[in-house]
Amino acid sequence: MKAITLRGIDPETSEKLKQEAQKQGKSTNKLILEMIRKELGLEKKEKYSRKYSDLDGLFGRWSEDEFREITARIEQERRIDPELWS
Repeated sequence: MKAITLRGIDPETSEKLKQEAQKQGKSTNKLILEMIRKELGLEKKEKYSRKYSDLDGLFGRWSEDEFREITARIEQERRIDPELWS
């Protein structure tokens, strides 16, 4: 891949780019590449962009308390009993 250097970026623009990249959880480089691709019409479309919700009613959500309880139980089960391995 080619590397391109951008010169003359003012501090305000640079800071805005850094803030936006951090907000989106991306590197500044990745953010700028995505912006360029989008502007040039080269943005990749999601291959599987259709979203389904027909099974949503079958699933629920754990509350924070339930999540902590389940996580604690899993951690307890993962502990190795030294007596069994001696």
